[in-house]
Amino acid sequence: MEFPDLGAHCSEPSCQRLDFLPLKCDACSGIFCADHVAYAQHHCGSAYQKDIQVPVCPLCNVPVPVARGEPPDRAVGEHIDRDCRSDPAQQKRKIFTNKCERAGCRQREMMKLTCERCSRNFCIKHRHPLDHDCSGEGHPTSRAGLAAISRAQAVASTSTVPSPSRTMPSCPSPSRATTRSPSWTAPPVIALQNGLSEDEALQRALEMSLAETKPQVPRYLTLL
Repeated sequence: MEFPDLGAHCSEPSCQRLDFLPLKCDACSGIFCADHVAYAQHHCGSAYQKDIQVPVCPLCNVPVPVARGEPPDRAVGEHIDRDCRSDPAQQKRKIFTNKCERAGCRQREMMKLTCERCSRNFCIKHRHPLDHDCSGEGHPTSRAGLAAISRAQAVASTSTVPSPSRTMPSCPSPSRATTRSPSWTAPPVIALQNGLSEDEALQRALEMSLAETKPQVPRYLTLL
């Protein structure tokens, strides 16, 4: 037995199944089966009117308004950085107080990163002149150029600043003292020999050596 008036066909073109318990979409008013009644399943063109999700801040449990087409996590992040009244968020704002001045960037840093050309404050990601379209005087130097300039400045500073070892007076070593002292010249041989010839001087030296090595006889033995 057929019931031609019972049920309805699914409006999804890829389905067209006869469903005896059809469901009506509350956004586009289309008739769909249970498998395609969801907005994403039948690609509902009016889902934006109904499918509006409001994220809630995980710290203060306050609903955060989100503009159409804006990612919810970004809106929640901005709420935590600016409007959240919870203790962790307020403590974070006290620490990260230096906001990046690049257009569209919401990043905050603990310390200031000031550009030397335009004197503006930026985050770590946009601190380089090429990353924030620096409007200071002159053209922004490339990263390789900045690295070369920093190396040159480091070399110049090390060459101009005297080291402690150079400033402290150094004590002359014995070797240096001997090299710096006037050269010693040996006296003439005639002055050492007292006018004696080489043979006479050698004989006298032998006699003196024998006299030093000869044992001395006690005086009382000589008296005997």
